[in-house]
Amino acid sequence: MRIENSFIPVEGVGTQTEQNLWQQGITHWDAFDRSAVGPATGKRIEQFIDEAQSHLGDPDARFFDTRFPSSERWRLYENFRDRACFFDIETTGLDSSRNVVTTVSYHQNGDTTTLVRGDNLTAERIREMCADASLLVSFNGIRFDQPFLEDCFELSIETPHLDLMYPCKKLGLSGGLKPIEREIGIERDRPDISGLDAVRLWQEHTQGRDGSLETLVSYNREDAVNLKRLTETVTNRLHENEFTCHCESTPD
Repeated sequence: MRIENSFIPVEGVGTQTEQNLWQQGITHWDAFDRSAVGPATGKRIEQFIDEAQSHLGDPDARFFDTRFPSSERWRLYENFRDRACFFDIETTGLDSSRNVVTTVSYHQNGDTTTLVRGDNLTAERIREMCADASLLVSFNGIRFDQPFLEDCFELSIETPHLDLMYPCKKLGLSGGLKPIEREIGIERDRPDISGLDAVRLWQEHTQGRDGSLETLVSYNREDAVNLKRLTETVTNRLHENEFTCHCESTPD
């Protein structure tokens, strides 16, 4: 589903009005007909479309990020997928005031970069990775990963953020990232490693145990890489559930 299929960013347009438009065959901005809604709503929709068209080719997704309800932010993905960056962090605990970030992995355009504490994990590198992305994608990152990074590195991350935990819930996929991966058929190279193991592996690394850091980095990188496949699956399913089934016809 693309942004151009959406009308809910317009003030006063809810999901029911949007679905009514789709059912009338108005499934794309180019097909909008003001007579399909009231005059005031029609004017707002036309004004929004005129303004939004100029932002579609913009690598900065913030114009749309602020206009979509948080539960529908998944609709940004198709338009901004080429510069989407999937990320995941590992820490020594859950409290950013007492614990630290050990590794952060970013996966973008088929390349994966891992920043490691004591090596290249710095505020500047985090800023660089976020600045190069049009859309950050995580699982539970809005509540955990992003604020943890901001607290520990005194950052303010402004890049639009798609947290997959919420669209997963819309599909009835609940629990943590690993159970959801298993449910949709994503296999892991290291299925026996958990978040608690990641804490242990960092402790072993600081104690000088060979191989612990390599295992931790591999686990963290797999988290980030798998987010891309999860995003593709979730957005495709939501497209079918929320768009295709309400349309008399779909746009080309």
